[in-house]
Amino acid sequence: ADILALFKAADGFGTLGALVNNAGIVGKSGVRVDEMSAERIQQMMAVNVTGSILCAREAVKRMSTRHGGKGGVIVNLSSVAAKLGAPNTYVDYAASKGAIDSFTVGLGYEVAGEGIRVAGIRPGLIDTDIHAAGGEPDRAHRLAHLVPMKRVGTADEIANAIVWLISDEASYVTSAILDVSGGR
Repeated sequence: ADILALFKAADGFGTLGALVNNAGIVGKSGVRVDEMSAERIQQMMAVNVTGSILCAREAVKRMSTRHGGKGGVIVNLSSVAAKLGAPNTYVDYAASKGAIDSFTVGLGYEVAGEGIRVAGIRPGLIDTDIHAAGGEPDRAHRLAHLVPMKRVGTADEIANAIVWLISDEASYVTSAILDVSGGR
């Protein structure tokens, strides 16, 4: 209901040209899958996967030339954890972002002929508050030595990649996922 209300409100501002799906939560860090509750896993998937798919559904209804739209761009935020698996830390989070990777590629193929490009960004260790929710607010900086560039990334670096993907300069990019992870 919240997603439908959001898109209904956005309709009042004109034609939708881009959607950035930036959903992401983590649970308590250091919890193995055999210690996770069903509620934690369900919440992780509901926020990180289902919410993004529902938002994309509403965007496609508005952007697709099949539905009378003018095209557009959908950018999904994944995580390098989707490739690394996040063992002994956030395997549920990593799995949810792996689902976003699959969704990005598949949706891109599905709507490419309807004027919609779909791409993803896989951030690495970024200086944000997400790790505080997992109980480790300093996690990104503590693990910076594991990044080939030996530093954490910034939210601005992720935003710049998103802006490029939405721009006409990326007009031939779809069903692609860009790692913005310092080489990790």
